[in-house]
Amino acid sequence: MAFGLFKKTKEKVEKQDTGIIQLTVKEVVRETKEAVSIHFEHPAGGPIEYKAGQFFTIIVEVDGKEERRAYSVCSSPFVDEYPAVAVKRVEGGKVSNYLNEKVKAGDTLKVMKPLGNFTTDFSSTNQRNIVLIGGGSGITPLMSLAKSTLSQEPASRVTLLYANRDEENIIFKKEIEELAKEDQFEVVHVLENNGSGYGQHEGYLSEPIIEQVKNELKDESAEYFICGPTPMMDIAVSALSNLGVPQDLIRKESFTSDSKSEATESSSDEVIAREVTIIYDGEEYKYTVQPNETILEKGLDEDIDLPFSCQSGLCTACRGKCLSGKVKMDEDEGLSQAELDEGYVLPCVSHPLTDGVVIEIG
Repeated sequence: MAFGLFKKTKEKVEKQDTGIIQLTVKEVVRETKEAVSIHFEHPAGGPIEYKAGQFFTIIVEVDGKEERRAYSVCSSPFVDEYPAVAVKRVEGGKVSNYLNEKVKAGDTLKVMKPLGNFTTDFSSTNQRNIVLIGGGSGITPLMSLAKSTLSQEPASRVTLLYANRDEENIIFKKEIEELAKEDQFEVVHVLENNGSGYGQHEGYLSEPIIEQVKNELKDESAEYFICGPTPMMDIAVSALSNLGVPQDLIRKESFTSDSKSEATESSSDEVIAREVTIIYDGEEYKYTVQPNETILEKGLDEDIDLPFSCQSGLCTACRGKCLSGKVKMDEDEGLSQAELDEGYVLPCVSHPLTDGVVIEIG
């Protein structure tokens, strides 16, 4: 590509599609003391399309500053008339507390169109076992996957292994109980404090519990989807690996990053101030990225309206293809191996390692 054809500019041009839509809140349902589900009306232009397990990025203004957070859909595109996300209150969380306390039916929220690869293809001919392992609000995309599987695959079975602090903190408790009435669905609760005797296990999610669920399935081709707090997911992934489950049958989803891994380049490469070129919506932008900032952060400081959401390298909203040069990513969990092989990077966690870095966003 001849990059000289693009002019260097910071002037805004009309975007072909910003990926941001306005959605009206149809209903807010209190799921637990700390969590709500927010149900949206479809936009005037027609039903919004999304896949089971994907997420919406909600954009709100809190204390005079625009904030963006990604929340997984809890609805099923095959079952539920309206799309919905669930939000659990986080201590000190600006957006989660705002959505729990302020948002009501009739409000309008700015939402980025759905993204995410924590999904699967459904077919009425499938006969498979799907195991959903969740903790706390990690149930959100798992509910979307569960309802979709039960609706679209009458010969498949779903097992939900769900860990919580206690019975009161079980999100979608009544809905899960309804699903458990179906022969295709089984739920195994793990409650840290189980004074009520509700769950099958008391304590924390552990390898023996996961092994028991796996052995009862008697299916070495079962697929596993994991979502929840990082320590819980680490336990689940480690347990499944120890039990001989192939990596390609294990999927996990998270929107928080607790550690930074140098996933694409050697740590011997030096991160210094370098100029990068960003191509977005037919415009070329050049700016210098300092060692203590990411390519996305500097672009936003330059008033370039780049797409982004989680800023942790997990949601892929900012994904771009590195056309030349090399970058170091602090985290690449959001990208598949095929995407990495094709040269895709995540500017929100990327630093230029060489001169001549050119990234085309989209």
